[in-house]
Amino acid sequence: MSASEPTPPPPPPPPETTAAPKAGGARTRSLPTPGARRATVIGAGSFGTALAVLLARAGLRTTLQTRTSEQAGRLAEERENRAYLPGVELPPSLRIEPTAAGTTRADYVFLAVPSRGLGAVIDALAASGLGARAAVVSVAKGLVAPAGTPPTVVLGERFGARRVACVGGPAHAQEMVHAGAALVAASSDEELARALAQVFTRAGVVCEQSNDPVGVELAGAAKNAAALAAGATEAQGLNAAGAAAGHIFAEVWRYAEGLGARPESMIGLAGAGDLVATALARESRNRRAGELLAAGVPAAEIPDRIGQAVEALESVPLLARALEQAGVGAPVTGALGRLIAGELPLNDWVALVRATVPPPARWRRRPQPGFWRRAWRKYAWRDHLAKGATDE
Repeated sequence: MSASEPTPPPPPPPPETTAAPKAGGARTRSLPTPGARRATVIGAGSFGTALAVLLARAGLRTTLQTRTSEQAGRLAEERENRAYLPGVELPPSLRIEPTAAGTTRADYVFLAVPSRGLGAVIDALAASGLGARAAVVSVAKGLVAPAGTPPTVVLGERFGARRVACVGGPAHAQEMVHAGAALVAASSDEELARALAQVFTRAGVVCEQSNDPVGVELAGAAKNAAALAAGATEAQGLNAAGAAAGHIFAEVWRYAEGLGARPESMIGLAGAGDLVATALARESRNRRAGELLAAGVPAAEIPDRIGQAVEALESVPLLARALEQAGVGAPVTGALGRLIAGELPLNDWVALVRATVPPPARWRRRPQPGFWRRAWRKYAWRDHLAKGATDE
């Protein structure tokens, strides 16, 4: 070929092919693909709004869904949730719409609604056009009525456990968007837990991966109950407040253990870590609710006083009922439920906390000196007699 002749174009690259799955091969994926970039947060309270801000910072195309069109229009216009998260500017990329818009295009759906509304939201998810591969993540630290069921259990029954996760840990909304948090992403599916942890890491938040979603959820429920109990008891003495929190954690752990949960969920970030953050926060809703209960304010009036829903007021009665039905002795959690219901005076509550003695440890009996020698001789003698009978 002479230099004057044009060089022919290179042949087109062969088309990309995807290997067909083998018959009876790996399970069908029900999770978002690695390149999925859409997230929907249902619930525009303080934590839901903070969560949406973080997801947008992480690069996901994020939508924050509100209860009403009026609320969506106000947030979209003001670019700030002045009612629940004042002073935090909503990212320009954050889309805001009412929940009626559905979740058809979402790869991740985060449920950031108070626990009392979880059942209705879960029922509406399928009707809202939830994608067959979308992951559903609960961030509520409460239980689902009427049986006091952990949210991931309910979600797993509806959508399959491998596409369900929860998020726990110490994460005060205001601090989370300004200084970070310490979250736990829990799922029975390792890939989903890892993907969520990577999303939060990109947003500048530490996130632990866990395969114990029920343990993480019950740790959060115990934390809320313990924070409310400490708030209700603190004026009667710090020892009583500490005893109330400790009793509740122990009672909930005995229940969680029966469901297969692991102790590290209760003593780690999702349990003890979250409890410290909540108990120390003067603006904590659950702690403040306990203080108002101790001041004689009826539980029904407390959310209006605080200006937001209080998870513990809803979840403690459910938790107490679940422990009772499971046969777990829980005198302090049960009494806290009666205090919330107005059936137990504060002084009686404090007296019960101070007088309650947890079940004793299951002691292991140590063998007496010579135990193994005597056991061996007994076994050898039986073996000798058996051989003699066989010889005859």
